[in-house]
Amino acid sequence: MFSDTINYNKGMIKKLNESNENNNNMKNSSIIPDWRNIENGLEIPAKYYADQPYLLKADDGAWVCVVTTNIAEEGKPGQCIISTRSMDMGKTWSEPVLIEDCDGRESSYAVIYKAPYGRIYVFYNHNTDNIRKVKADNPPYIDGYCYRVDSLGYFVFKYSDDNGKTWSKKRYNIPVREFRIDRENADRGRVKYFWNVGKAFEYNGSAYVPLHKVGGFGDGFFTKSEGALLKSDNLLIERDPEKIRWETLPEGDIGIRTPAGGGPIAEEHSFLVLSDGSFYVVFRTVDGHPCEAYSRDGGKTWEPSRYKRYADGRLMKHPRAANFVWKCKNGKFYIGFIIMEERDTKTEIRHGFV
Repeated sequence: MFSDTINYNKGMIKKLNESNENNNNMKNSSIIPDWRNIENGLEIPAKYYADQPYLLKADDGAWVCVVTTNIAEEGKPGQCIISTRSMDMGKTWSEPVLIEDCDGRESSYAVIYKAPYGRIYVFYNHNTDNIRKVKADNPPYIDGYCYRVDSLGYFVFKYSDDNGKTWSKKRYNIPVREFRIDRENADRGRVKYFWNVGKAFEYNGSAYVPLHKVGGFGDGFFTKSEGALLKSDNLLIERDPEKIRWETLPEGDIGIRTPAGGGPIAEEHSFLVLSDGSFYVVFRTVDGHPCEAYSRDGGKTWEPSRYKRYADGRLMKHPRAANFVWKCKNGKFYIGFIIMEERDTKTEIRHGFV
């Protein structure tokens, strides 16, 4: 496994050099490219499959980026998370650092968060028990097992006290309270199914990390899902990772789901805090529309979710794809969503303000 890790690093360095060369060529060009065209973007180094490149600015001014990557396709063995730094706003990147070894136990879907005193946390899935298959619906899984195992195990974190240059050797499990969706899965909760794409955030002295709980595997991969929040009331100030406290929200036995009568999929929740302290969340479904919900008590309880609408009352159409919400410095809220153009089978990205 050590030689595999070395070979992986060599491949990463080669890819890094190619990325930096392409970025330098663009930097030296006299033509000002259209930043909206993805072909004109500056490449973040990864190896073949790359997902969820989350960035933040470290205290030394560097951009720190964590990426879920793989030498094969998404979900295949060898999937792991890496970090890299840029001191020139993404034009070039440092040699990637393996946050977890590529030892066959999948580490996936990392998000990062910086505490006020500069420590950087990375939260992610880890298949610690090296489970190689999980019970699934038949059909579509002919033998009744799914062999993609990157969305189960433990939700964990590591941290960096040197601005993302190195990471703690030890990983720390986050205790996640069991919901009904966990007890009703094929393993009766003995194995937890989940993942996360939502950014961590802070409110009123506490840190919040999203989590998407999964109820089973079958058609479309996940057959049931709902949202949760992991709240820590002392992560912002506690420097001993063993003493960080966690609480699973919302209260009760059920997470953030689709409206009554809606489909079984509610996932990839994206949260923000409104000016009055309310929490707002948007998430994807299989119902043809994205959903939204509000909490007025710090995530403990949530108003019934509803399908998103435009200002004129029309329902917003949307496939089973991420739709994220951001708060801009000018005070506006920005939502990114996808509309399927059926007449010419083209997918077009459109954006809306709320």
